[in-house]
Amino acid sequence: MLRHSLALGLALVVMPTFGNVEDALTVLQREGIVGGKSAEEPAAGKGVPGMEAPGWGSIDEKAEIPVRPRVAGLPFLQTLINEAPEGSVLKIPAGRYSGPVVVNKRLTIEGEGKVSVDGGGRGTVFVLETSDAVLRGVHLTNSGDSHDSDDACLNVRGDRNTVEDLRIDNCLFGIDLKKSNENVVRRNDIRSKVADLGVRGDGLRLWYSNKNRIEENLIEDSRDMVAWYSNENQFLRNVGRRSRYSIHFMFAANNIVEGNRFYDNAVGVYVMYSGGGAIRNNVFSHATGATGMAVGFKEASDVVVEGNEIIYCAVGIGLDMSPFEPDSTITIRNNRIAYNGIGLSFLSDRVGTTVEGNVFEGNLSQVAMGDSGSAARNHWHGNYWDDYQGFDRNGDNVGDRPHELYAYADQVWMEIPYARFFRNAPAMETLDFLERLAPFSTPVLLLRDEKPIFRKRQAADQHASK
Repeated sequence: MLRHSLALGLALVVMPTFGNVEDALTVLQREGIVGGKSAEEPAAGKGVPGMEAPGWGSIDEKAEIPVRPRVAGLPFLQTLINEAPEGSVLKIPAGRYSGPVVVNKRLTIEGEGKVSVDGGGRGTVFVLETSDAVLRGVHLTNSGDSHDSDDACLNVRGDRNTVEDLRIDNCLFGIDLKKSNENVVRRNDIRSKVADLGVRGDGLRLWYSNKNRIEENLIEDSRDMVAWYSNENQFLRNVGRRSRYSIHFMFAANNIVEGNRFYDNAVGVYVMYSGGGAIRNNVFSHATGATGMAVGFKEASDVVVEGNEIIYCAVGIGLDMSPFEPDSTITIRNNRIAYNGIGLSFLSDRVGTTVEGNVFEGNLSQVAMGDSGSAARNHWHGNYWDDYQGFDRNGDNVGDRPHELYAYADQVWMEIPYARFFRNAPAMETLDFLERLAPFSTPVLLLRDEKPIFRKRQAADQHASK
């Protein structure tokens, strides 16, 4: 046993100097540590627990160590994992390997961007079922396509792991954290399988996982980045493109979303049945389509939305029964909300929303109501409105009169969504003009900003100072 351990340690040290995988494996085979036929064993894995249907997707399902590769003709990476001593650094020689792989001990695994692991199109490719481990610089590809078993490129089932610089593609789910806390998921490039949007897997999913740091990842052509029952996580400086939800929170509290860029997704960040946290200093662009929305709330409370750039979206910020809890708030401040179909959309007449220091410009409609109510009972203060009709005679950059927004004939398209298609049609514009000139129905006061900012430049300077 001692001879084997010494030989394995030597092999792990000298592996990076070999020109190919076969040379490195020869060292282990010569010492009798690695069997000489592991890479030639059949890929099917018939009769082996964990090899056929399961993708190790269940939260309570222990990942069994695989004993056969799924791809014939490729070296079996699990062999090197099995023989690496606890706490060692495993520098995998460059090349293609067969999965599946299960790591159940503390290791630092280095691929240096030159290692690819193929899952053979079945189940999950790689399982990190340990704590305090590092997985870095590896390409994971070709998982199964079963939603029942949550087939993924990487399952994380432990705490304080670091997962960084991975390239993940052709996988149903990208990285799946279950009951995993205080992990760092950093600088990974994640893409789902090519499929219709609704049947793709999530690029990144957190399930009952708290205090994780998700930063500087690129997630494209996936379904969602989602956090279920997961609290106090940080989503920092990520980029999301061409997916459904950039980030979707469900029953998740006190999460921070900061410095991210989200383009061409159906929805930017959606907060459902959740409370606390902040959405801060992000860019949301081109969340278009019938459900397009940059930031949305459904029965959410005590969330701060500040310093964001929200442009070219169907709806900038949408509130549905939010804030939900008694005496709670939604704070929307110092954002630029520009060139959207609707700047702010309220689906119900509720109190508790504070809207201050924002720039509203170029929106087809600054504010809209989903029913016949009003948003005037909320707090509006110090916003810039490009349609403000007033002056600043004393030069203090505050309008001399409040900014008031009324719903005239355009209530029709607010109350009947299908009529929105005709919002800028000549007939609707004419009707709206006549209604404002000589109202034949009582207009609804949607909002009243007592201290509107007069010049946008000053508003931007105030925003920067904060």
